[in-house]
Amino acid sequence: MNALKKLFRDLFERRVHIMFLLLVQIILIIYFVMTGSKYLWVNNLLTIISLLVALHIVAKHDKVAYKLTWVFLILIFPVFGGLFYLLFKFQSSTRKFSKRLKTMENKIKDLYFLPVDNISKEKKNLDEHSCLVKYLQNFSGFPVYDHTESNFLSSGEEMFDEMLKELKKAQKYIFLEYFIIRNGTMWNTILEILTEKVKSGVEVRIIYDDVGCFLGLPSNYPDILEDMGIKCVVFNKFRPFLTAVQNNRDHRKIMIIDGKVAFTGGINISDEYVNLFERFGHWKDAGVKITGKAAWSFTLMFLEMWSVFKSGDNNYLDYYPWYNKKCLNKNDGYIQPYADSPVDRENIGEHVYLNIINRAKKYLYINTPYLIIDDSMVSALKLAAKSGVDVRITVPYIWDKKLIHFTTRSYYRDLIKSGVKIYEYSKGFIHSKSFICDDKVATMGTTNLDFRSLYLHFECGMCIYNSKCISDMKKDFVDTIDECIEITMEDCKGNILTRFLQDICRLFAPLM
Repeated sequence: MNALKKLFRDLFERRVHIMFLLLVQIILIIYFVMTGSKYLWVNNLLTIISLLVALHIVAKHDKVAYKLTWVFLILIFPVFGGLFYLLFKFQSSTRKFSKRLKTMENKIKDLYFLPVDNISKEKKNLDEHSCLVKYLQNFSGFPVYDHTESNFLSSGEEMFDEMLKELKKAQKYIFLEYFIIRNGTMWNTILEILTEKVKSGVEVRIIYDDVGCFLGLPSNYPDILEDMGIKCVVFNKFRPFLTAVQNNRDHRKIMIIDGKVAFTGGINISDEYVNLFERFGHWKDAGVKITGKAAWSFTLMFLEMWSVFKSGDNNYLDYYPWYNKKCLNKNDGYIQPYADSPVDRENIGEHVYLNIINRAKKYLYINTPYLIIDDSMVSALKLAAKSGVDVRITVPYIWDKKLIHFTTRSYYRDLIKSGVKIYEYSKGFIHSKSFICDDKVATMGTTNLDFRSLYLHFECGMCIYNSKCISDMKKDFVDTIDECIEITMEDCKGNILTRFLQDICRLFAPLM
């Protein structure tokens, strides 16, 4: 009980301290702008800065929705808007972080293709997926693998059971990278295995996101883990300063065992994800376990991120499991893991989704907890439905964030009018992120259909081709539909005030 009180006190004090410092910064900025604007020359100077910033934003190679949002803010606050954008965007910490990450990417990129003679080439049964395969392999640097078994896990409970089984088998190393880790039954059970494995000589490393764990772990938790023999990195520590880099969160969920087994999907390490307690009704989530060659890609994703914060702590080849060995896993289709970074200009997660949407012929089933997307994604979904593709999307009925859910519903009208079928999961909150298409291709990972996930967060996923896993994902989707409410045009009507407020929310959707 005393330990629980201490944890709560540490979390509360940290939260209040950071929020107070952020509030002080905002008040000071507003004060200086307001007092300075009393002088005509200061007012004119700040207005000119806002004009130049607006021109810069329009000329940038960026999403139109982002441009529109920032320009609209500058129009509303012509004196304050441009200065705030400069303070928010142009900071050395952001540039240094991007530079370190780029260095690590260049250092590690060739290792994804180990060994060269074992990487699957574009075989005949991959021809129909060749555009997506080529984009991820030849352009983005993420190869497609054979000799990998994929198992779809239709709930957090099922995935948790599989995780425990595989963790107990670890012989060399265990890597965990998660957006959220919270104290509770799920984490404590995993931690108990990790500490036992450390004692037996297994190397254990953990990366967790500081914002994701802001209310779940104390600030000194890395020291606690290090005392247990577990190496730990806190991703992008949340500091009380207004900076764009605070938006770039590590939203990935990856567990790797010996480079031979990997898990990913929507499931974080917290009790609500396995329904040990209820937050928003029943928590419907899913993930995939892969066993075989493709797990190496996830291993490298982890090591690359680790090296950004602890360079010189890795000899990457020491973690490659297939030297002088033949991977004996059966060939259950093909697996192509991929990662997405917000600090480059390549929106890999979005491009994977768009590729699948644009090439769908019979059906396209989508699970997503949020549906806040830009015009290109909306147009692609509408065009697919108008072209005769059976497009169905499941979203939560019980929301975790009221404003986000309110904005999500603003997209329903246009999509339903074009033939897209939208279902809300009546039992609670659906958190899985998956696309299933034509019984031939699917993707499962961590990327939501919202601006933060698509453009601001570090994400990961895998494309699955011609595997039994796809039929399992399809069956789960169809079964879930039976527990959903189909949304009709009548449900979307709303009143004039509701529509107006939703339009306002959509304008600011990129900042949500």
